[in-house]
Amino acid sequence: MQIDPTILAYLRDLEGAVANLKDTWHPEDPAYRADVYRQTMASLSYAYFAFFHADAEHPDWAPLWNPVYTLQPNPDDIYLQSPIRGDLTYRVSGNRGTCKILSFTTQKALSGTVDEMPRPSGHNEVDCTDLGLTPGEDFEVIFSATRPAGYSGRWATIDPEAGGMMVRFRSYDWLNEVDPVLSIECLDAVPPKPRLTPDEILTRIQAMAKFPARKTNLYYAMQNGVRERVGYNVFEPVRYPGALVKQTYWPACFQLEPGEALIIETDLPKRRPYWNIQLNDPYFNALEYVYRLSSTNGHYAQASSDGRLRAVIALEDPGVPNWLDPAGYTEGGIYGRWYDCDSEPVPTIKRVPLNALRDHLPADTPVVTPEQRAEELRLRVRACQRRRRW
Repeated sequence: MQIDPTILAYLRDLEGAVANLKDTWHPEDPAYRADVYRQTMASLSYAYFAFFHADAEHPDWAPLWNPVYTLQPNPDDIYLQSPIRGDLTYRVSGNRGTCKILSFTTQKALSGTVDEMPRPSGHNEVDCTDLGLTPGEDFEVIFSATRPAGYSGRWATIDPEAGGMMVRFRSYDWLNEVDPVLSIECLDAVPPKPRLTPDEILTRIQAMAKFPARKTNLYYAMQNGVRERVGYNVFEPVRYPGALVKQTYWPACFQLEPGEALIIETDLPKRRPYWNIQLNDPYFNALEYVYRLSSTNGHYAQASSDGRLRAVIALEDPGVPNWLDPAGYTEGGIYGRWYDCDSEPVPTIKRVPLNALRDHLPADTPVVTPEQRAEELRLRVRACQRRRRW
């Protein structure tokens, strides 16, 4: 076969992601263009894992969403993925760790690897509660389309057309919880992992180049849809069919100016195994969350004395608990999550002058000093760096 002398010939489809700049909120803004270039590189860096790292007969974990590779990760989650095939049988084994939730999702295709996500998406999902896994336990689970004959151990079904497995390690207390350690093996007789042919390599490089545009086609539309339906500073709860069936999301698009604050206020469910809230940029990337306080969860957040949650988005430290730092962005996305809760309240957002913030908060709202905030951030950096994000 003939191979083009320049690799750029196989990367032309990267321009598709740049063309999607038209679907951003301010396509004429040079800062938006530069951000989309950066986002394109982040997605391309992940695409190598998606197309080259492993295959269904020779599975292996690769990093999935995180701040280095692609789009919005939940800051509480470590994501892994592996190719699988619905007609094969797999064993996942290791140690459960002590993180809040360990979940496994199998689906026909992982987002970005195909031009259109399958409808229905063909998800199957189980978590550590479904599987009866206790913190710190060594375990193994068989994943297959049907239970193996004579097998009485832990088993979970996968779609007969499954193409990928996604794993989440969801942590509340980042510093003290221990992430799981997992392996994945194909139990069927398969040949040795082959050397790729030149044609296979070039085809996969071309698929890599398409990946960033496929991702932005999907996620720009999700975030833009919220803005189009409810505008700015209004939450629109949603459940996504198939994926994380125990979880309700509450997305919004935020907007504020320097010298303003947004107060997010909500009741908290009585039973709340897990909840969190995070900020995204206008292109559906999680904002910097190691060195910025751009997210919080049910472990770190402080409820007010009346039992309600109040969090504050402001460009500068407002000196109150639950500051969500937008990292210099005056607009972007908000994603909250209720996981397996007994109620799903819809939060509200109030836009107020920053210098009048305390007029809109309970009188006994604590003062967070600069020294306390610096210590909060130091602990966050330490905790996040000790988790394996890629």
